[in-house]
Parts: sequence; C-alpha cells; structure tokens
Amino acid sequence: MKKILVTGALGQIGSELVMKLRQEYGDASVVATDVRKQDCEVVHSGPFEILDVQNAGHFASLAKEYNVDTVIHLAALLSAKAEANPQLAWNINMGGLVNALEVAREMNTQFFTPSSIGAFGPGTPKDQTPQDTIQRPNTMYGVNKVSGELLCDYYYEKFGVDTRGLRFPGLISYVTKPGGGTTDYAVEMYYEAKEKRAYTSYIGAGTYMDMMYMPDAIQAIIQLMEADSSRLVHRNAFNVSAISAAPEDFAEAIRHHIPDFQLTYDVDPARQAIAESWPDSIDCRAAKDEWGFKPNYDLQTMTKDMLEKISLKATNEA
Repeated sequence: MKKILVTGALGQIGSELVMKLRQEYGDASVVATDVRKQDCEVVHSGPFEILDVQNAGHFASLAKEYNVDTVIHLAALLSAKAEANPQLAWNINMGGLVNALEVAREMNTQFFTPSSIGAFGPGTPKDQTPQDTIQRPNTMYGVNKVSGELLCDYYYEKFGVDTRGLRFPGLISYVTKPGGGTTDYAVEMYYEAKEKRAYTSYIGAGTYMDMMYMPDAIQAIIQLMEADSSRLVHRNAFNVSAISAAPEDFAEAIRHHIPDFQLTYDVDPARQAIAESWPDSIDCRAAKDEWGFKPNYDLQTMTKDMLEKISLKATNEA
C-alpha cells in the first residue's frame, strides 16, 4: 500500500491533490502536512501533521514515522509574495526543497515537486516556448524554480532518486482562494463576476499567459507519478498547459454566462512586469509524447464549470 507525504497540503494545489490521492489510495495512505492547521476536510479526513519544511530534522522524523514511499513537495512562497520578500522565498523554496530531497534520498522514495512557467525569463521565446530552451528569469521565484529543476536533476543523476516534476502555468480553482501568484487575477475574476458582475484586473489587456484548470493539474500529477520511469526523458520539468489567454479572453468567456459582466484595469506594475517576463504560450509535446498528457478543459468548458461550482459553493456556505 502506498504511503504518501504531502507538504503544503493546505495550499491551492495541495488541498485538492490530497483529497484526490485519498480517494485513489485510501485516506490513511496520504499524510498531509502544512505549517499551519485549519478546520477543513484535508485535516479531518486523514493523517495531518504540522510541518515547517525548513526544519530538516522534523521533516525526516515524520517521513520515518509514517514510513512513506512517496514525497510530494508543494510548500513554497509564490511569485508575487516571493518578489516582495526574496530572502524568505529563498529560505523556504530552496531550503525546504533540499530538505525534501534529502528525505527522498535517505528513504529511497519517489519524489514530486512542481516547477512553473516562472522558470522562464525575458530572453525565452514567448510563443510555443520549447521544452528545452534558455531559462534566465529575473524574479526570485523564477530563480528558485530553475534552481529546483537543476537540483532535482542532480538528485536523480547523482543519487538515483526518482524525481519528477511539471512546469505549471497559472492554476485556476474554485476550491481555494488565490495564494499570491501573478496569474491569480483569473480566479479573482470568476468570483467577482458572480458576486459583483465586475472586476478590475491588475494585469493589463493583451497580456497572454498559460493557464490550466485545477482538475487537469491534479490529474497530470497523478498520471506523471504513475508513468513508466523508462519513458521519461525530461523527468523534472515537463511543460504542461491547457489555455493561453489574456484578461479580456476570460471576460469574453464569462459574458457567455453573465452578459453584463464588466472588466476594467488598474495595472500593478510589479505583477505586470512578472507577467511580461513569462511566455505567451508553451509547447507541451514532450509531456504528451513521454507520458500521455492531455487536458480535458479549455477556456469555455472551464469557465462554465467554474461559475457553476462557485454558485454551488456559495449556496452550501449560506
């Protein structure tokens, strides 16, 4: 029986991934951890432990206590927050990753951690960004992600750790609120569309970025972790995406369901600069060829589902 430890389990990806993994492998098989505890399904439906990933000793002791065979390391400071506090971002994002990889090495576990389109930079080709290309990001988050990709490659080549990873685009979810990412405007727009029929975007018109609906992201993680290792050429940094869109594209999709929705702009220079350093669209052929990546949602189907789920969530919370 699998025994999976997930860090950052109360974050945007973590909360939904933990519940899906518990559905797939059993509640007791997934140990959720985070630096804080809150009253939620992740905490109550299976094992949960408080863990600061910067504490290497506690990290290792928990992994040994539960005898885990898989580590999924999600704990990180996201792009906008990382740029606001770069030293803290380095300590959490890189220090935590080293500690997680050391656990995987010592216990011979399978290992997953996400990278990001933030690993690219202004010099990267912006249209259909290749799987293998120049990576010279100009943000601390991007530097963390490139360093993480290389570090995971090193642990695979040097120590034989079965490391795997995905370069995620912006992830859109109705379950958890935005957590400080540059692409969070898209999530905010859906909520504001339902609540106020209007949204003011901090990202400017015509700014294209890659996005993916959370159910596709969760499925991609599980699919990659279950893939035949011998087929994986790139292993730690697969480009994955489903949608390339600008704020006005989301607004147009929303108006199919909320015709009077209004979009205005008040651009945040810091987040706009981050967005402009990222690709407009990325090439996902390596993920498709090596382990069969195929998203189920496009902009229209995602928009329909998001608006329906937000309405249902509001009804249930009322």
